[in-house]
Amino acid sequence: MYRARSLSVVVLSAVLVVLHCAHDVSAQGSNTPSRWQTLSGKPPLVVARGGFSGLFPDSSLLAYNLAVATSVSDVILWCDLQLTKDAAGICFPDIKLNNASNIDTVYKNRQKTYLVNGVPVGGWFPIDFTLNDLSSVFLTQGVFSRTNKFDGIGFQILTVEEVAGQVKPPGLWLNIQHDAFYTQHNLTMRSYVLSVSRRVVINYISSPEVNFLTSIASRFNPNITKLVFRFLGQTETEPTTNQTYGSLSKNLTFIKNFASGILVPKDYIWRVDKSLYLQPHTSLVADAHKEGLEVFASEFANDVVFSYNHSYDPVAEYLSFFDNGDFSVDGVLSDFPITPSAAADCFSHLGNNASKKVKDLLIISKNGASGDYPGCTDLAYMKAISDGVDIIDCPVQMSKDGIPLCLSSINLIDSTDAAQSSFSNLAKSIPIIQGSGIFTFSLNWADIQTLHPAISNPYAQFQLFRNPKFKSAGKFLKLSDFLALAKNASSLSGVLISIEVSFFVFGYSCKMRSFRLDSNLVKMTFCSCSFQYAAYLAENEGIGATDSVITALKDAGYDNQTALKVMIQSTNSSVLTKFKDNKNYELVYKVDENIRDALNSTVEDIKNFAHSVVINKDSVFPENNLFLTGVSKVVPKLQAFNLSVYVGTFRNEFVSQAWDFFSDATEEINTYYQAAGVNGIITEFPLTADRYRKNICLNMGNSTPIYMSPVEPGSLIALVTDPYLPPAEAPNPLLTEADVIEPPLPPVTDKQAPSPGGGGTAAAPTQPNGQPKIAAGIFSSLVTLLASLLLF
Repeated sequence: MYRARSLSVVVLSAVLVVLHCAHDVSAQGSNTPSRWQTLSGKPPLVVARGGFSGLFPDSSLLAYNLAVATSVSDVILWCDLQLTKDAAGICFPDIKLNNASNIDTVYKNRQKTYLVNGVPVGGWFPIDFTLNDLSSVFLTQGVFSRTNKFDGIGFQILTVEEVAGQVKPPGLWLNIQHDAFYTQHNLTMRSYVLSVSRRVVINYISSPEVNFLTSIASRFNPNITKLVFRFLGQTETEPTTNQTYGSLSKNLTFIKNFASGILVPKDYIWRVDKSLYLQPHTSLVADAHKEGLEVFASEFANDVVFSYNHSYDPVAEYLSFFDNGDFSVDGVLSDFPITPSAAADCFSHLGNNASKKVKDLLIISKNGASGDYPGCTDLAYMKAISDGVDIIDCPVQMSKDGIPLCLSSINLIDSTDAAQSSFSNLAKSIPIIQGSGIFTFSLNWADIQTLHPAISNPYAQFQLFRNPKFKSAGKFLKLSDFLALAKNASSLSGVLISIEVSFFVFGYSCKMRSFRLDSNLVKMTFCSCSFQYAAYLAENEGIGATDSVITALKDAGYDNQTALKVMIQSTNSSVLTKFKDNKNYELVYKVDENIRDALNSTVEDIKNFAHSVVINKDSVFPENNLFLTGVSKVVPKLQAFNLSVYVGTFRNEFVSQAWDFFSDATEEINTYYQAAGVNGIITEFPLTADRYRKNICLNMGNSTPIYMSPVEPGSLIALVTDPYLPPAEAPNPLLTEADVIEPPLPPVTDKQAPSPGGGGTAAAPTQPNGQPKIAAGIFSSLVTLLASLLLF
């Protein structure tokens, strides 16, 4: 039957090429087949569940086309088969149509309740609608944590024949989830599947029902169509045998009688405990392979919480199924097929001693490997070193007794348990620095050592926590200890010493920021202003932060050696100027605010006191509601003046990335390197970044596979229809000379006498006319938390 197609769908399918800016070339086959521990010895298959359903509506034409365009050349498209009232076979992710379409608005009064697996379920069911009825129903995003901005495109529900004819997939997989339900309503899945297989090549058919697979087993040639038994939850009951799926997994000889493979939730293979940490893998894959059964693993998605062992890195999770040394699954079912494509073809079999394919991308840690351990602790630094970082960083803070130490914030509440300690009475308000807090310069170094570290959880509001078992592990380091640690690490190329602190104040450099919160995109306005507390310490606490750093570097022998690069970073030109006498140091100017460009005269000024520049990610690829809108001129402008450009901060958590990066930290790094040409990245997860530099799909020129090509900024938002477009945002400002020129640092004065009780409020430094330098206020804890999270 021919049905009129939406012109917009046809046109948008044709422009898929703009989503990536490289040739559609697969590198698969570059790995030696014998390396693979799959049943066939070939690379594992990538099965795209509903197409690229992690981004576009499940089973839509664009989702299917994108999966084919961005995955390995033999990608298999998955279709959850449902039957309409007139026995047409459609691809739809659920037996209830209202879960992922607008049918509830098109047919408002046609909701019904049926027994599904013995449980009453209400909704709009395909058995109540003809194929023609569904021609006016459009697919929508059924996972509420994913963007709904593509719902206005008008994707119609597709038949199996339409998927095969319009997409022409390399392979097609039909999943029959509810044969018993359709049989109860006088519709036969068996008849439909046998009929459609005469018109369309079906490569795989799966079902969780033994009776259905046994009924069709003799009708299919296993060399053309493979039957796969799908396991559901281990405690759920299979209706034919009345056994749990968990017990059936121990009787694979029985499964071999009617199937050539099994499809299991991934926790059948790698189990996790109640705390979401991996347990030893089971023997299921090995047992199935002994029986001659292929093993496919399901429930892979980049934007869900998986084991903490993988540090929110989906490539790492896929590699644990592909390349763990003991086994390889034969395929994976994924909502984001681009990621397993890259994992299998570019990152498998690298080995611990794999050489770097990219040697001009510097990896700088952010507080060490702070995504895995509390930042600036010995554990975080040692993890960063073992993960392959080039430069470890020390944000310098000062103790009361003048000891420079490494800590992510001047406020001990941010990264320690100071608020719950005996030092809680030292809390005071210093608005010019950060409002209320317990500050490092209020405690001696010996006191700070008694505190417990606290791991950073920037996305706790999304229930995304970092390595909870080690949330308070590690020891803090003095700057001297940090420098000694770096000298003993032969793999490092240098250290970065940061002398700065940023805080947030309403009324300065305001910008609307967006972030994901469940199904909604939340917006808040934040205003930033950087203040170098080195000046405050000199004037008010009698502590010379820059002098202390200079002394520590000299004492550790860093001032007259070239084996390790020394990078000094600050947002204050006056701080950097104090280090200009040492020609071996690389002076790094950090631009706090997001910018779209810099005046030539401004860049000339920067060159007077810096050799390189750190900018925010948004200054490279500006965003609007988590969609990239284009690329700025900042990186080429700075590099044209021979300034290296480092960009931060990179995080693995999927909520930190624009939709364009497919919830994949590797794709984000790849785009900043290949498309923007940055000289280095600043990351809290060095392992992900270093592994990127080793993948075999780099430096391949026109043969670079599509899944290791950078995204095209602005291509996704161009697909959004007018009613769903986010409001336009003002462009980022230009960086001007006034933004970078700072007055000289004040001399260190005698330390002021402490106020009674160690608390109280410190007065803000004033101008000669007696007015405060910055209007300040006390912020709520929520605003402070969100500001520190979102403006990095």
